[in-house]
Formats: sequence, C-alpha cells, structure tokens
Amino acid sequence: MTELNQRISFIHKIHLFNGLKDEELAGIAERLVEKTFAPEQVVFERGSVPDGFYMIFSGQVKVTRPRQAGSDFLAWLVNGDYFGEEALFAKRNRSATVSTVEDSTLLFLYRTDFESLLKKYPKLKPNFEVAIRSRRLARRMRFKWLGPQEVIYFMARRHTIRLIQALVGPVISLLVPGFLFALSYLTQAITPAAVAVIVLIAIILWAGWNALDWSNDYYIVTNQRVIWLEKVIGLYDSRQEAPLGTILSVGVATDMLGRALAYGNVTVRTFVGKIEFDYVNNPDEAAGMIREHWERTKQSGTLAQKEAMKNSIRSKLGLTVQTKVEQQAPIKVTNTNPQRTSAIRVVLSNLFKLRVEDSGTVTYHKHWYVLLQQTWKPAVFTLAVFGLILWRGMVLLKSTQVALIMQGKFDTITLLLLIFMIPFVGWLIWEYVDWWNDIFQVTLDEILDIDRTPLGTEERRAAQLDNILSTQYKRIGLAGYLFNFGTVYITVGGTQLAFEDVLDPAGVQADIDRRRMARQEKKREDAAAIDRERMASWIAAYHQNIDEFNAPPPPPVAFNDNEDEKNG
Repeated sequence: MTELNQRISFIHKIHLFNGLKDEELAGIAERLVEKTFAPEQVVFERGSVPDGFYMIFSGQVKVTRPRQAGSDFLAWLVNGDYFGEEALFAKRNRSATVSTVEDSTLLFLYRTDFESLLKKYPKLKPNFEVAIRSRRLARRMRFKWLGPQEVIYFMARRHTIRLIQALVGPVISLLVPGFLFALSYLTQAITPAAVAVIVLIAIILWAGWNALDWSNDYYIVTNQRVIWLEKVIGLYDSRQEAPLGTILSVGVATDMLGRALAYGNVTVRTFVGKIEFDYVNNPDEAAGMIREHWERTKQSGTLAQKEAMKNSIRSKLGLTVQTKVEQQAPIKVTNTNPQRTSAIRVVLSNLFKLRVEDSGTVTYHKHWYVLLQQTWKPAVFTLAVFGLILWRGMVLLKSTQVALIMQGKFDTITLLLLIFMIPFVGWLIWEYVDWWNDIFQVTLDEILDIDRTPLGTEERRAAQLDNILSTQYKRIGLAGYLFNFGTVYITVGGTQLAFEDVLDPAGVQADIDRRRMARQEKKREDAAAIDRERMASWIAAYHQNIDEFNAPPPPPVAFNDNEDEKNG
C-alpha cells in the first residue's frame, strides 16, 4: 500500500498537475485509489464505458487496438505515464484496450472525482489538453527519420493566431475582385469579371499556400532530442535539433495578447544556443511537459547506472545477475505507411551511388543535380561536336567519298571534329571526377569532409562523433525540394562542418545523430563500467572480509612489572 506522501511525490513530478500547491496535491492524492494488477491482466477493453483516469505508479502496460484477426500494437506505457483521459474529455467509449505486461500498481481516479477536480482546479484542464493534442498529433504523423527506439513525447504546431495573421493579406485582397465584379456589373463589361476570376483564384491559392505552410511546422520532443521542423513547400525545408542531454534550461515568454489567447514562446536553451518554440498553445503547460520528460530521461539514466552497479557487485560476489527487460516509453511512432520513392530517384541514386555503406562507414556524394550543374557546359559542347560528326557522316554517306572512306582514308573535316571534341570530353571527365572526389563520410568514430581535386591536393576536415553538439539541415529552393537534396550543418565546438548538397539531408542527419548518440552512449558506458568495476571490487572485498572487520579488537598486551623495570 502506497503512503500518502509517496503519492504526493509521484503526482508532483507529472506535468498534468503543474501549478498546484502542496495542499492541493495532497487533496488529489487522497482521492486516488490504488489498484494492483497481475501480468497479462486487462485494465479496460476497447468499447467500454470510461470509468476513470489511470496513472502508472509502478509496472508496465501495453495499449492495443483489437481487430478481426489479432490486434494492432499502439504503445508501451511505463512508470510515470497515464492513460484513459482522452475518452473522459471526448465523452466517448474507450478507443483501445490496455493490459498489463508485468505486476503493476495503478493509481485510479474515478470519473466523478476526475470531473470535479477539473471544475475545482481550472488550471488542470490546459495541462490535459496539451497532452491529448500531442498524442493525437503524434499518432497521425509519420517521420521516417525517427530512430527505431525513438519516442515522441511532445508535439505541437504554432497557435492558430499565426494562421489568422497569414490569412489577413488574402482576406484584404478580396476587395480587388469584389471591386472588379462590381465594375463588371455596372458597366456590363466581361473583361473586369474575367480579371476578377483570375485574381480570385490567385488569392485562393495564396490563402491555401499560407494555410499549408502553417500546418507544416512542428515542435517535437522525443526521448532523445528536441526538434524544430520547419518546411515551406517547394522552397525551404529545415530541421534543427539538439540532444536532450545538452539542454540547460526551458523558459517561457508571453505578451499581453499571448496571455489573453493562451499562446507564447517556449525557449529551450542548449550548450550551443537555443531552439525557439514560438506561438505555442498553452506555453506554460508545454514547457512543463518538456521539463518532465527531460527530467525523466535523466532519472532513467541514473536508475540504469544503479542497476548496473548492483549487477556488477552481484557478479563479483558470484551471485546471479538480474536482467530486466528495457521499458519503452509511450507513443512509439512507426512508419506503417512509408513514403514511396519514385523509380527515377531509385535509378539515379543507384546509378551515381550517392550513398554507399561499407564496413560500418557511410559515404555520401553530392546530389546528381550538382553534377548536372558542373557538367552541363562541357556536355553541351561535346554533344554539339558529336552531332556535327554525325551530320558529317550523313553527308559523306550521300556523297561520292564513301568509296574513299571504305578504302581506309579519313575525312579531314571528321578528323578535325574528333580532335576538336577531345578537350570537351576531357573537360567533362574532369568535372565528373571533381564531383566524384568531393565526398562526406560517417564512420563509427568520426565524420569527414574530403575535397580532392582530380590532379591536385586533398583537403580533409574531420571531427569526432562524440564532440558534435548539434545538427541541422536545410533544403532551399524548388530544386532542393523536388529532388530532395540539401546541406547538413554539424556544429563541433566553435566550428561548423557542412555536408553540402547531399541526397535526403534528413536521412543523412539521422545517420549522423544515431551514430553520434551510439558513440556517446558507448563512451559513457565504458567510463561508467570502469568506475563500477572499481567500486564493486571494493564492496565485494569488504563483504568477503566482513567477519574480520566486525571481529572484536584483540585484548591489550599485559606487561610484567619486573620486565618493565628491566627494560627501563
């Protein structure tokens, strides 16, 4: 049975209850009902009437959605997570089935108590709304750059005020076609009406563009990083991110209008700068959610170190080492409907080998669009001269000189054209080799930017993976968006490396980040293993000699008085 102070401490860490005082938290904790469940026990089923709200005090549950044949897995929920709130807010039946994975203790709040708490403490409602919006949005979106074990905790778009601001221009512009329609009606002329229709279509497209642009920007927090995803269809695409371990603080800034309409800016400061979540709905609640999962990430690392320490001591003492299945966090997003890659893109990628992975090293070449930019001039001249050679050949076939050619004699003009084509072919080959020699590599330990001229020097820039502070990619311009290429910027200390014009910059950034995080984790684990081994050896030595250490001290040696006199 959990104590009241344990429940208060537990709910104090959950962002849902941010802003409440200790006595208010105590009142909520008193209403919580403790429920214990055995492994593989159903908490509630899909379609059932919601009876209340659940929080996981200990253990693990899984969320599934039954179907005619089997069920679809949706998420793991672990200690500190909660579920059941969406059905209560939407006033509908349960949309999924929740069952336990292991022995679990859940803190339950009856529906009537849940509703009364929302009325008594209005500040709770925005906290729940932020969480519900994040989960719904995360379930709808599919991001192929997410790692296999990466989980979305928080996800949001800009506030609708930004959409309204973006639509002010198109709305005001409606006065123009309105005036033209009125002019057409008064003058009975067709031309103003035709112009008005064209202007109206342009305004509608403009408004649709702005609305689509607003909907394509996301702020995301996963169990590994903080991400700002910004996209302008056809022109610009960028993803700025920083690992959770580099976060220094999370702050909120609002103005008078923002406080009235419940929006503001959330600033996530890191070692290398800051990431701005501007115009976020309920910024205080969003910041609280970010802080919670940031703290949970740090706490999970501490608990993992303690568990490793205990296992190390057990190993030294010859005891059985306990292993525990790693818990997974909620809303694990998987790409069940991956984006189809066009056949042309696949052919070109394979033809020019823009990405090659061999023995753990990934090599990237610049996009074939860059190759076309470098080679189009020599290619045009080469094709032009080759066309002249073909034309000369057709002329010779129709002339009386065919017999001379059949006898092995060369046509002077054809020979001059062939000689004239040699420098253009050489130029073409030079540009291709120059493009091919400009490569970027990601190894298991470092990243490299290698620029080598065909017959000249080689410039090599390198940085260790574990020295990378942040990464960012950009796709700029219509060509970059249509052909999916851009530049990945890697911040290392006070310098910055750039993987320029690479295919699928989001994928390249993901490659770098996954290897960087794996490298940093291995480095931390190696250092921690050395410390654990040393500490475990000390503790094991103490345990093995505890009888000697706890033995009473030997009695003092008694000296004979006569012997003392002799010695004196």
